[in-house]
Amino acid sequence: MLRSSAFRAFVRQGWSQQCVRKDLKTTAKLSATGSVQHIDADYNLETTPFDFTDENYGEIRKIMKRYPSNYKSSGVIPLLDLAQRQCGGWLPLSAMNKVAKVLDMPPMRVYEVATFYTMFNRTKIGKYNVQVCTTTPCMVRGGYDILETVEKHLGVKAGGDTADGLFHVMEVECLGACANAPMIQVNDEFYEDLTPETTKQVLDDLINGKTPKVGPQNGRIKCMGVEGKTCLKDKPRGPFAPYLETLDAEERAEKKSEKSKEAEKK
Repeated sequence: MLRSSAFRAFVRQGWSQQCVRKDLKTTAKLSATGSVQHIDADYNLETTPFDFTDENYGEIRKIMKRYPSNYKSSGVIPLLDLAQRQCGGWLPLSAMNKVAKVLDMPPMRVYEVATFYTMFNRTKIGKYNVQVCTTTPCMVRGGYDILETVEKHLGVKAGGDTADGLFHVMEVECLGACANAPMIQVNDEFYEDLTPETTKQVLDDLINGKTPKVGPQNGRIKCMGVEGKTCLKDKPRGPFAPYLETLDAEERAEKKSEKSKEAEKK
């Protein structure tokens, strides 16, 4: 039963979110939902119970300290993200309504945000959200080969979930790791400098309950070039690098450990 005019309007206004793939042959969904229109499901109704955990209410209090009391709605994105994480990677309608209540916002305003940003998944998805980048830098470095590898290895096309509910596959736009193309993001972690073989290894580790190595999969350090470090070799100076003391302490401890090992060998 539709109880609010805001929710009825939300259901009525719907359009598909799709983008043209770079090869112009097929289309890919921008989000797991694929549409701004809410579709009732047994597990996702306006009446489905949802409330934040006590721990997350504590997080909400911390988040809201960032904003003036008369601008509570500024916290809508971090609260939606918190709700999505609590729900295991997706955002039910009742969670959006709870966010609206916490922030004293009209529900429609929350729906507008949740349907605009494609990182909010408004239908259930697999435990591991495998997002394959196919924007230009990744594309020219084999991004579509990686997408094909993921689809074949998991037996599911982009936009779908594996039968066991372990994986959801998405084709996405730039994830901001262009220097390490091609790459994928799984939940919050980046796996970069991929080949079909290393992509399969990352997926197999997840299937077997292991934690894959995060970052470049070809052995290089972060986004360092093939010639190694060629500039900015001196330590940064100035008052805007408060982490330097920690780095210096770690470096001294590492050198001390190396000297101790050398002494033991002698």
